Amino acid sequence: MKRILLGAVCAFAMTTSGALAEKVNIGAPSWTGAQAIAHLIAEIVESKIGGEATLVPGNNAAIFAAMDAGNGDIDIHPDVWLPNQKSFTDKYVDGTGNVALSGNAYEGKQSFCVSKEFSEKNGVTSIFDLARPEIAELMDSDGNGKGEIWIGAPGWASANVNQVKVRDYGLMPFMEPVRADQSVMTATVGDSIRKGIGYAFYCYSPHAIWFQHDIVRLEEPAFDPDQYKALQPSEDPDWFENSKVMTEDALKQVQIAYSKSLEGRSPAIADLVKNIALSGDDVSNFAFEIEGGKDAADVAKAWVAANGDRVDEWLGIGGGSATMSNDAVMEELKAILKRVEELTEMIDG
Repeated sequence: MKRILLGAVCAFAMTTSGALAEKVNIGAPSWTGAQAIAHLIAEIVESKIGGEATLVPGNNAAIFAAMDAGNGDIDIHPDVWLPNQKSFTDKYVDGTGNVALSGNAYEGKQSFCVSKEFSEKNGVTSIFDLARPEIAELMDSDGNGKGEIWIGAPGWASANVNQVKVRDYGLMPFMEPVRADQSVMTATVGDSIRKGIGYAFYCYSPHAIWFQHDIVRLEEPAFDPDQYKALQPSEDPDWFENSKVMTEDALKQVQIAYSKSLEGRSPAIADLVKNIALSGDDVSNFAFEIEGGKDAADVAKAWVAANGDRVDEWLGIGGGSATMSNDAVMEELKAILKRVEELTEMIDG
């Protein structure tokens, strides 16, 4: 009898402790804000929940498809910009229903920028100023007769929108749209400012660049949904020809997306993702520190240590940490085991 009871309790203990070791694979897109939030989630999972977190590089299409599959290859997209990525949320959130969005969003704004010095020196305040031949000439770094304008990185939905904008704003005869990794843009902005030459680029907030350099947004026509038809390749193979964008972007809502299968496999992590609430300033500060040379994991670790109350709120606990709660569960199991021993001794007696 004693052996049976002890075996049952031990089996329960092993099952419970195994359930506490939650695991998650976090998608890690290339832009700095997404990298920062991915590392933040990983740090909380490991240091507060006591689970395992792995970052998996990938673009939007790959991450959403993996979340939809629900097999744990990728469970989370840390930084979904809407409506930029609406084609993916239409397909996987509203369509298949296998992906969900967190309840808390921060606000993002997208524009085109130049350095403040270049703007003031040359009277460049509007996106249409880039169609002035003398301005395009000042931005021509390769001597091909056109200035360069960075529109985003390969694979970004926003880069597709910006390519349409360059066309529809009438800039194509004067400016050449360039797609390159974000690090190329950041380095080129700094280099152009040091050399006193012109450079136009897609800019957005939150982003580290607002802390790194003195830049200004170029004016665009006010957002008008009737003048904003931005299709993506996943929606229409002729997306470029069939799009029309002659207005600035609306303010963006940026959220975390996650596979609904995570709720069954790792409920504590799913609850965390649902409750995370960041501001644009939070993300800009993360990005600034990372762009300044700090390791993203170290930035996340320091932030979690300094913001315990906020993290505890996301975890739904009033004090301490989820790791401490796990320890409390194990203590409870020990107490149960001790009580079983006492009962069996009474039975044997």
